[in-house]
Amino acid sequence: MAVYAGRKGVVYLSTTGTGAASNVIKLNEWSLDQTTDMLDASAFGDSNKTYVPSLKDCTGSISGMFDDTEAKPFTAADSSDGCNLYLYPSSDATTKYWYGPAWLSGVTVNTQVSGVVTINANFAARGSWGRN
Repeated sequence: MAVYAGRKGVVYLSTTGTGAASNVIKLNEWSLDQTTDMLDASAFGDSNKTYVPSLKDCTGSISGMFDDTEAKPFTAADSSDGCNLYLYPSSDATTKYWYGPAWLSGVTVNTQVSGVVTINANFAARGSWGRN
């Protein structure tokens, strides 16, 4: 089992739901949450609660530094048919990644006197996601 340095993470993003994804520059963090909802299936007489799995959720975020030459996150957030995301934990592991159609729920720009200008965007699944 390999361990990877997060500094080599990569995000590929398309600007439309049918477009080809390409590398987003200046990002330095991404997160993915694929928690499965659990439904309460407890019945009279049970000695404890019991659950059955429901649907897996798929949400997350991408963030990094603002670069005035990188428009993909802003364009994807405005897309009427969503975008496509590919999340790589490391450029050293190009066969290990998560991918799928998504909605980018807007881009937040944060400017502060003591740091660089940053961006952050949240995403949610627009269809089925996979993992290689």
